[in-house]
Amino acid sequence: MTDPTTVTVIDEDLPKVYDEAFTVRKQRWGTFVSYDLESNAIITSLSLDKCVAATSWYLKAKQDGFDDVKTYESVVKNKL
Repeated sequence: MTDPTTVTVIDEDLPKVYDEAFTVRKQRWGTFVSYDLESNAIITSLSLDKCVAATSWYLKAKQDGFDDVKTYESVVKNKL
């Protein structure tokens, strides 16, 4: 299976730009976070491959009209 994601490297010191839409940075504790081109965080993942795949899917879904609303909510009423 081939990866349809295109990667653009403008400068070796700058992060790679995936699909001309987002970058991924590795955090000091080992997780990967994707950012849009305005530096807004999108997805956090444990691996680079999963971060790129999930971010590509998410941005494609938003482009196709996916509604970005909260689907769950949780409240803790008792204290320990």
